[in-house]
Amino acid sequence: MIRTILVLSLIILYLILTIPVLIVFHFLHRKYPEKIDLISLHMVQWVLRGTLFLSGTKLTVLGEENVPKDRPVVYIGNHTSYYDVVIGYTRVPGLTGFVSKDSMGKIPLLNLWMLRAKCVFLNRDNIKEGMKSILAAIKEVKEGISIYIFPEGTRNKTPDTLMEFKEGSFKIPEKSGAPIIPVTFVNSHSIYEDHKPFIKSAHVVVEYGKPIYMNELDKETRKHMGSYVSGIIHETYEKNKVAYFS
Repeated sequence: MIRTILVLSLIILYLILTIPVLIVFHFLHRKYPEKIDLISLHMVQWVLRGTLFLSGTKLTVLGEENVPKDRPVVYIGNHTSYYDVVIGYTRVPGLTGFVSKDSMGKIPLLNLWMLRAKCVFLNRDNIKEGMKSILAAIKEVKEGISIYIFPEGTRNKTPDTLMEFKEGSFKIPEKSGAPIIPVTFVNSHSIYEDHKPFIKSAHVVVEYGKPIYMNELDKETRKHMGSYVSGIIHETYEKNKVAYFS
């Protein structure tokens, strides 16, 4: 209960107290776009790190050296918890936007910070609008901004499984030429989803796989990228589950 209250208090206070910051950023961004974007990134990372600290989350991070620091990438991850986003964003080395469901874009103040953090809102029920979001994400990557996407399309509520990875997600690395970084989260659901509405301390293992360049793969593999990357993440998940939670 105490952790839940502390986390909610931090987030609410941050959103309220930074309203003047958002106003200032709005006017300064035209003149100093890169500087304001970086400050926004660091501010969001700061509050999310605070969220992890108050949640009592212990992180084991593996393979972070696999993430290129000199170019944008497309992070592809499994998704069982809201905390996948929290954890993922605290570890990115540069500007990164998450592809998020469009309902998140309707939450006051939070939506403004998500836009500042380069997030792309995806309408999963409208194919035409969904394609516009994918095109927007491709544009961001071409402009040097990494993208984080969970191709299962929603949080998976069945433990130790992966839902089908939607092939449309892989249009982003295919059309932008950016490498795919598989990201495997193990046990993140133990922070909140297993006993919501309460937050509890938990150990989470995150592993970053080696970059995958689609243009180096054969044609048949490229046609089934969802299955290919899902297989890599599933194998990593099983390995780390045995190594850290058996």
